[in-house]
Amino acid sequence: MSKTAIVSGAGSGVGQAVALQLAREGWNVGLLGRRPAPLHQTIQLAGDHAGRMIAAPCDVGDAEAVNAAIAAVEKQFGAAGALVAAAGTNIAKRSWETISAADFQSVISANLTGTFNCVRAVLPAMRRQGGGTIVAIVSDAGLAGSAKAGAAYVASKFGQRGLVQSINAEERAHGIRATAIFPGDINTPLLDKRPAPPPPDARARMLQPEDLAACVMLAIKLPDRAIVEELLVRPR
Repeated sequence: MSKTAIVSGAGSGVGQAVALQLAREGWNVGLLGRRPAPLHQTIQLAGDHAGRMIAAPCDVGDAEAVNAAIAAVEKQFGAAGALVAAAGTNIAKRSWETISAADFQSVISANLTGTFNCVRAVLPAMRRQGGGTIVAIVSDAGLAGSAKAGAAYVASKFGQRGLVQSINAEERAHGIRATAIFPGDINTPLLDKRPAPPPPDARARMLQPEDLAACVMLAIKLPDRAIVEELLVRPR
C-alpha cells in the first residue's frame, strides 16, 4: 500500500500532530489547510522529515480546490494510502438563541462538507490500488448532543459519523476501511472559539493533540484484515 497520506487541518492542533507523526514513521504527507503559513510552520517543525511533506493550501469546503490540492500531492508523492480528516471549526455564538444561518453553514462546510470533499477526492486512487485507510477526527459531540458544543457542531459531527459508516458499508469490497475517532475535550486552538475559553490548568488536563495522533496511527497500522470502525477516547 502507498505510504502517502493526506491530512486536512494540518496547520495546527490534531492535524499538525498527526502529520508530524506520519512523517516520523516514514510517510509522505500532503498538508491541507486554508492558510499557507501554518502549513509551512508544520513543515518546519518536521525537522529532518520536512522533505516528506508538501503544503497544499485549500478551503476544504470547496470541492474543486480540494481536488486540485490532492491532485498536486499525488503528483508529487503518488496515490494516497491514507486520509486523515482533521479539519474542523466552531463558532462563539453557537447556542440556539444566538446562532445565525450563515454561521451554521460555515461550520457544516468546514466539518462535514470538508470531510466529504476530501474522501471523495481520494477514493478513486484508493480503489485503483486496492485499499486505503480513512480516519475522521469527529468528537464525542457526534455521539450525544450538548449545549457546550452547539447545534452546528453537533449536527456536523453526527454527519461525519454517518459518512464514515457509509464508507465502510460501500467501500469495504475495494479494501478501503474508515475509522471515526470520537475524542472528548482536546487542548487545541479551537478552544479559543468557545464563548468562555478554558484556562491553562483545565487545558492541561485535557487530551493533547499527540494523544489523537497515536489513535490515528493505531487505525492506520492495523493489519489490512481489521478495522477499528469507531473509537471513543477521553481524558483519564
